[in-house]
Amino acid sequence: MITGSIVALVTPMQSNGDVDWENLDKLVDMHLDKGTDSIVAVGTTGESATLNCDEHCQVIKRVVDRVAGRIPVIAGTGANSTSEAIELTEEAKKVGADACLLVTPYYNKPTQEGLYQHFKAIAEAVDIPQILYNVPGRTACDMQTETVVRLAEIDNIIGIKEATGDVERGIDLVKRVPEDFAVYSGDDPTAVELILGGGKGNISVTANVAPAEMSNLCELALAGKADEARALNDRLMPLHEKLFVEANPIPVKWALADMGLMGLGIRLPLTVLADEYHEVVREALRSSEII
Repeated sequence: MITGSIVALVTPMQSNGDVDWENLDKLVDMHLDKGTDSIVAVGTTGESATLNCDEHCQVIKRVVDRVAGRIPVIAGTGANSTSEAIELTEEAKKVGADACLLVTPYYNKPTQEGLYQHFKAIAEAVDIPQILYNVPGRTACDMQTETVVRLAEIDNIIGIKEATGDVERGIDLVKRVPEDFAVYSGDDPTAVELILGGGKGNISVTANVAPAEMSNLCELALAGKADEARALNDRLMPLHEKLFVEANPIPVKWALADMGLMGLGIRLPLTVLADEYHEVVREALRSSEII
């Protein structure tokens, strides 16, 4: 089972929007050095919505090759078309990903039965461990607990990224799924509480800029060291909050650029962080003791 701090890795880009392969390698190396437990390549934070299919698969392969088996790589392969999600998942398996992260279909608003059939079809089509991803704030689609419990019975559906930020709902889900089905937080501010309630880790935006701290935080929470985990989480709370002053990944990409770890490249319709928020994010980095 994949546990701990799982970074939702950004995709560095040149000023013209081309993928910045050199800095992608450097970011992967940093996470390996700083104790990140697993990497999600081309999730929401990796701008999956604006990479074309070839780029999407190339980024996954590049991360897999760079990691070289040292930690698990989870490929973002979700889509609002079941056939497209199957194709992306097949390609992720082909290039050596350890698991896939599949977001609920966005925009077209399937029913709960449609969600069940969608994920069941992908699981049956591609023999690779698969992690569900529920983030209704982005998708306008909320997969209910009962649907997750049904899907948890499928052998290669091994977990869910629960990004509603509703800790009680997440802990209830932990109690209702099999022990070998992992519930991960997808909400940095509440991740500690979900892990203390039985969650297995956190798929994190904050880990992009604070990899060692988020690794330590998850380790403490998984060990049941609640007071220490909460104290560290309080220190990092400015980042958890201010990295969302504009839509993710706008602030986190700006923060990484301001730290000298990559350039400012980002793709339309996303734009570089507005000037009025520069000092807000920079102060969050300071107060969290990252810079």
